[in-house]
Amino acid sequence: MSVPGGFSETKDATKETQKLCDQVKPQAEVKTGKKFKEFVAVNYSDQIVAGRNFLIKVYVGGVQYIHLSVFEALPCDGGAVELKGALDNCTKDDHLVPFLN
Repeated sequence: MSVPGGFSETKDATKETQKLCDQVKPQAEVKTGKKFKEFVAVNYSDQIVAGRNFLIKVYVGGVQYIHLSVFEALPCDGGAVELKGALDNCTKDDHLVPFLN
C-alpha cells in the first residue's frame, strides 16, 4: 500500500515504463558519461504529483543497473518527459529510493 503523496510499492516495468526510459536514454548517457547498448526497464515506483514522478531501475548490461528519476508532466501541461537524475553503478538488489543528483 502506498503512502498518500509518497512513492508506490515497486512494480514490474511495463511498456509505458520502457517508453519513458527510451525517451530519456540520451540524457542518461550524458549524465553518466556512458553509452548503453542495453537499456531495459526492470521495475519502477511512481508518485502522483502535478504529473508523475518515476523511479526506474534499468538494466544496462552485465551486472550493471542504473536508477533513473523521471518526471512526466500532465497531458494538459504538454506531457513532457524529463530526466531529473541518474544513479550509476547500481546492482540488481539495490532498492529504488528517491535521490537527487
